[in-house]
Amino acid sequence: MSAVIQPGAVAPATAMASGDDARAIVFDGQGAVPLGRFMAQVRGVAATLPAGCHAINLCEDRYRFLVAFCAVALRGQTSLLPPSRAPAAVDEVLAQHPDSYCVGDGPLSPAPARYVQLPAMLPERDGAMPLIADDALVAVGYTSGSTGRPQANPKTWGSFRRSTAQNLAALADLWADPGHACVVATVPPQHMYGMEMSVLLPLLGPVAVHAARPFFPEDVANALHHAQAPRVLVTTPVHLRALLASDVSLPPLRAIVSATAPLPAEHAALAEARYGCEVREVFGSTETCVIARRRTSCETAWTPLPGVRVTPQPDGASVQAAHLSAPVALADLVEVHADGSFELRGRNADLLEIAGKRASLGDMTRKLLAIPGVEDGVVFQLDGEGVRRIAALAVAPSLDEAAILATLRRAIDPVFLPRPLRCVPRLPRNETGKLPREVLVALLRDA
Repeated sequence: MSAVIQPGAVAPATAMASGDDARAIVFDGQGAVPLGRFMAQVRGVAATLPAGCHAINLCEDRYRFLVAFCAVALRGQTSLLPPSRAPAAVDEVLAQHPDSYCVGDGPLSPAPARYVQLPAMLPERDGAMPLIADDALVAVGYTSGSTGRPQANPKTWGSFRRSTAQNLAALADLWADPGHACVVATVPPQHMYGMEMSVLLPLLGPVAVHAARPFFPEDVANALHHAQAPRVLVTTPVHLRALLASDVSLPPLRAIVSATAPLPAEHAALAEARYGCEVREVFGSTETCVIARRRTSCETAWTPLPGVRVTPQPDGASVQAAHLSAPVALADLVEVHADGSFELRGRNADLLEIAGKRASLGDMTRKLLAIPGVEDGVVFQLDGEGVRRIAALAVAPSLDEAAILATLRRAIDPVFLPRPLRCVPRLPRNETGKLPREVLVALLRDA
């Protein structure tokens, strides 16, 4: 299916990017890149890409990811966004799509098959703003694998366009100037949250995004200093916790946006007090994109975005929205209030029943993290027949396993105490702070 609209096609089409040629789409310490130059480089790179139906975008630099994503769409191809850029994950996606090639912004060792490295100086080509058909399949995102094998989720341009309009409406009150906002994002663009907040927002809204993906607190601070006000930090609970634990100072922020994992209310309140801005948590998934928002420091219920409806189901929830072609089932258990807002009551897969007693893996993880001296941790269930064992991994340099278990005994019913519980130097969190289940099991085995 061609992404660029063809004469005689019936699907509606819209511009690949919005705004005039002079508006900034990306910035860094060297200055801003205007939309006109960005589109010239998109056309130039598109002319150099190989034939095929799919391209795996491995670019680390956010600007080059944006260029490659748009160039692939301009060629009528689909961007594949694996859950990880680890060679094994890339090879698995390549095996599923033998007609695909990889595009990146630097040398890789080992390099995947059919690897195209973007040149240091991106080529440019003049032309009109491309129009993309709403039914064009522009991306395939993959779930993180935190609850099992990563699953593919196709995304059309029309669904991206409609979900981005919802996101812009939900975030617009975070900046006073309706024509401008500068985003610094710590999440990779390959992740759906990163795609929505750091790729689609600058493409389709009055937003410029920093070209880098800062990781350490000092890097985040430097990137924010490159931004003009109003500044918005798009991040995760893991990165926000690292910022709060550091003594780094940040320039004035208009807002902090968080997703990918539950954000503790106390962390949200501390961040609001320290940085003088609202912390807004958004809720979504690879399957649905962002569907709800809340101010976590003072709200427990989620407010659905305009046009989104969440309905409880026996084993989860059903989501209906304008950007979804059909209702999407989620494993999250919800309690829906009369005004349509909802509260999460855990995930169906997280609920345990042993000896007639019930518990939640998420709640047990929160109790583990509440132990003084535990810096990071997770409780999960092992595969097996019959009653499956509960296990835990903890990062606690000043504690041993016996001390952690002794504290947990005061907060958790004995039938749910994790055995084994292992102390490890760090948890194998991915770029968005999630913990792939297969990696957890391997780490437990080797600990």
